[in-house]
Amino acid sequence: MVSERTFHTIRERLAAEQGRIEKVAPYRVALLYPSPYVVGMSSLGYQTIYRLLQGMDGVACERVFLPDRAAESGALLEVPVSYETLTPLGDFDLVAASVAYELELVGLVRLLDAARLGALRSDPSPGMPLVIAGGPLTFSNPLPLAPFVDAIVMGEGEGVLAAVIEHLRSAPDRRAALARLATAPHIFVPALGGDDLPPIAAADPGDLPAHSVIRTPHTELRDMFLVEPERGCSRGCTYCVMRRSTNGGMRILPVERTLEVVPPDARRVGLVGAAVSDHPRIVDLVDALADRGCEVGLSSLRPDKVRDPLVAALCRAGHRTLTTALDGASERLRGLVDRRGYERHYRAAAETARRHGMDRLKLYLMVGLPGESTEDLDECASFVTELSHTIPVALGIAPFCAKRNTPLDGAPFAGVGVVERRLARLRRGLGGRADIRAASARWAWVEHVLAQGGRAEGLALCAAVRSGGRFADFRRELARLGHHPDQPIPRANPGPPKSTWVDSAMAGSQGRARR
Repeated sequence: MVSERTFHTIRERLAAEQGRIEKVAPYRVALLYPSPYVVGMSSLGYQTIYRLLQGMDGVACERVFLPDRAAESGALLEVPVSYETLTPLGDFDLVAASVAYELELVGLVRLLDAARLGALRSDPSPGMPLVIAGGPLTFSNPLPLAPFVDAIVMGEGEGVLAAVIEHLRSAPDRRAALARLATAPHIFVPALGGDDLPPIAAADPGDLPAHSVIRTPHTELRDMFLVEPERGCSRGCTYCVMRRSTNGGMRILPVERTLEVVPPDARRVGLVGAAVSDHPRIVDLVDALADRGCEVGLSSLRPDKVRDPLVAALCRAGHRTLTTALDGASERLRGLVDRRGYERHYRAAAETARRHGMDRLKLYLMVGLPGESTEDLDECASFVTELSHTIPVALGIAPFCAKRNTPLDGAPFAGVGVVERRLARLRRGLGGRADIRAASARWAWVEHVLAQGGRAEGLALCAAVRSGGRFADFRRELARLGHHPDQPIPRANPGPPKSTWVDSAMAGSQGRARR
């Protein structure tokens, strides 16, 4: 039984949705997102899996989200239920979870525990549904996820999902189902596969573009139809999981194909991808949508692609903020991470945005990159101040967290105290000349530990969540494994050697510190 508050929240949100697929079928899948509805329904990957499941014969998909209050208070007060029929999570044939990044494992543990399924798969209760997971986390390091699921779909799910469902539906029992999944390509079964991960799946071009189905005002993107005009990236940024070596690099879709899937009544369209502005016909695509009367948003605008025709097209499509990434605090650091962003690009972006009447320039920045020094931060403060004389500037700052499957795999976290001091120095240097929003250094450390960790770190997360989920709980549980917020993180599962520049950059930074 759900509370009256939950019942009314779900019904209000369902009533506002457009495009929902109503379906009843014998095999029922709970599609779980371990963050609140407003986040989950803004996820193109989540909506894509929903669309694919609803298109399968004999399969019906219902959505389950982390309750809003759970995200705020850290506690679940009732059994999680589906939006479509208010069915408890444990009553489905299958639980399928989409996990975007490491800290969403907290929501997954809370949901599974609240459903009385138990977060850990080591001792399943009789009749408990299988739990599988996929999502962006699988492109880097899904090992901390392994204790909580029966199977993991590695990489892009479009070409894998149907086979997974067929294996599960045809298996006589749980043991047989897992054995079959373990032999399938791109499927990792933690109970049977050790820590050897299978290759990451790549979607067939015929299955693209990914696009959303349901539009709703109750999301972060408010009624926006999401579509992916390209997938992957042709660039080599050394911190990025989606760099050119992942899944064959960038796959570009014809503009006409992208426009075909946008509903005629869509008034807000989000172009989603790792390198949307690198699409060779991005101006044509934005112009075509603007001609339809659509407001258009882009998920990624590269600084060297901010040119007059594109900015003019974006303005026609209702863009008021020009967003791109600094990434490194200085031009030297941007060079070290192979980011093609030079000061001339950002100056031109600011001038072009002002010329077209945009309200502000928003820049994303990482603090704590290997080799970063106070001189780099001072250069950043000086340069952002210069840009603010052209157009108002907003800075979104995140501490650097090294990810597996990248050249920076294994680079240490700078330290919570170090990051906080660097953020303070940057704020002082800017003196209020930019609007700064910075992510928590403490939770970035937790993310870094999980990103570099394995099953043991996943179990520590589970213990911390069950103890209350406060940072102090994470610090205590991770300390048992030798992790401390201001010490380098030991590698539990060594990956490929770091790039030589990482070692030299770090040595240079240490030398400056000694001087």
